[in-house]
Amino acid sequence: MSQIPISALTQVADYFKVLSELSRLQVLCVLKDGAKNVTEIIEETNLGQANVSKHLKILTQAGIVKRQPQGVSVYYQITIKSPTP
Repeated sequence: MSQIPISALTQVADYFKVLSELSRLQVLCVLKDGAKNVTEIIEETNLGQANVSKHLKILTQAGIVKRQPQGVSVYYQITIKSPTP
């Protein structure tokens, strides 16, 4: 069996740290049906604005969510596709 480099394991651990937060999972559940702006995410999760913004920033930095400015709003959507059977 080949050794997995520590750097790869570190990336996997960091990815799972991002997904280990309940509020971030709530945000992702809201986004599974399509792009939403912060207000829509707040309404569906009942989380505060600062909390949602913080988690969206973390999810964006991890590459799980992307931002799409549209006029005066910014919409967020999941960037990772689930595997197809």
